[in-house]
Amino acid sequence: MNIPSRTSQAVALTRASFTRPHSLGGDPDAQRKLCEDMRFVPPPWLQPSIAARTRFVDEQVVGAIADGVRQVVICGAGYDDRALRFRTAGVRYFELDHPATQEDKARLLRRVGSRAGDVTLAEIDFRIDDVGAVLDLAGHEAEHRSLFVCEGLLVYLDRETCHRLLTGLAARASSGSMLAVSIAIHADGLDSAEVVATANQRRRTGDTEPWQTILPAAEHLALIELAGWRIASIEQSPVAAADLTHGRRSLLVAAEVGTKSG
Repeated sequence: MNIPSRTSQAVALTRASFTRPHSLGGDPDAQRKLCEDMRFVPPPWLQPSIAARTRFVDEQVVGAIADGVRQVVICGAGYDDRALRFRTAGVRYFELDHPATQEDKARLLRRVGSRAGDVTLAEIDFRIDDVGAVLDLAGHEAEHRSLFVCEGLLVYLDRETCHRLLTGLAARASSGSMLAVSIAIHADGLDSAEVVATANQRRRTGDTEPWQTILPAAEHLALIELAGWRIASIEQSPVAAADLTHGRRSLLVAAEVGTKSG
């Protein structure tokens, strides 16, 4: 059944309570407005990790705009508010997500009075669709610099899909483009499939929106680099809860596009 993502709602509702920066022309209340009619109650243990990755991506967006980047692509955007919060003349936002979530997001944007041109919503199934083709149809200009954001997304995709997505984004990235990504990792020496299965058993949405890719840190970072990105910085996100198993946590990674062959 095509229903909007519950985990996206949980993230947005958690984020709505944070104090965050905004651009001069942006709406500092955008996240709360987008969440007004949501009734899902996110668990409090989500707050530390979501706060860390929200700050990290906000800093990446603000820094990219200050550096002259004029395209921000948010993959698995859900109910992200950055197109409204960091509204800046000449900056285009592209949000990619599942059709059901995009339909609901479009409804909410109309309700909050989003301006024409604030954001371009593009529908995608990351498992089967070519991200480059989707971005091309949406009007993304590959010859100009972009900031690509994959926040809280890769953990929901299988490893092959993660590689295909990251490779597709690198192919759209002109020199000077950046990637901001959060990755789920576990302690070394463990079976990743067992880690994933145990984690999903403990989640309310483990059956409907299962996690799929949790890897040792070195292996996950290598996956990013193999796709054509150079790691620029790595931050550790706070452990979400004290009783997490298998040494699980998140890393916040900024990367630059690598040198293209040919």
